[in-house]
Amino acid sequence: MNAVQIERFFATLKAANPAPQTELEFSSVFELLTAVLLSAQATDIGVNKATRRLFAVANTPARILALGVEGLESYIKTIGLYRSKAKHLLQTCRILIDQHDGEVPRSREALEALPGVGRKTANVVLNVAFGEPTMAVDTHIFRVSNRTGLAPGKTPLAVELGLLKRVPEAYLVDAHHWLILHGRYVCQARKPLCNACAVASECDTGRQLKSAAA
Repeated sequence: MNAVQIERFFATLKAANPAPQTELEFSSVFELLTAVLLSAQATDIGVNKATRRLFAVANTPARILALGVEGLESYIKTIGLYRSKAKHLLQTCRILIDQHDGEVPRSREALEALPGVGRKTANVVLNVAFGEPTMAVDTHIFRVSNRTGLAPGKTPLAVELGLLKRVPEAYLVDAHHWLILHGRYVCQARKPLCNACAVASECDTGRQLKSAAA
């Protein structure tokens, strides 16, 4: 995918969805951090079902700490890996209180120092909460970037760095959302909806399929 195609690719996605948002539900930076921490190997739908109940009773570090392990687990047990996630979340809450006055830090270094928070989670928080032009490469973004030829790479970090280099600056802040949504609903893993894809003409795979059918 060349620079002209990349520009058209994102212009088309923007025209269809000018203000893309995460599908995780939250009303504070801490709620966002919690939801993203819980979302590993889980669907946003599943996380939202759990956090609606959790945040109704505990939506601050202090309140979640007050629940204790068993109390917290009772709210998130429908989510995969809930025991380890509960442990990490409680540890994170303690660090936020002890080291950050109960607030979520906005530096990558401080975020990645929190238990259960890796580069991808930090990128989501930096992007969604603080408007930083980061790329949180999940399975959807990894697939779309490689399949389309937008930013091919063998690892999530390679794809992330490729995207930061190739995505035009005007689209950087929202690109993460457009790519996730495109991968989730159109450029799906097993049966991509190429015939219904608005950006198929810019996509390496889409153009190959069109040529083969001609």
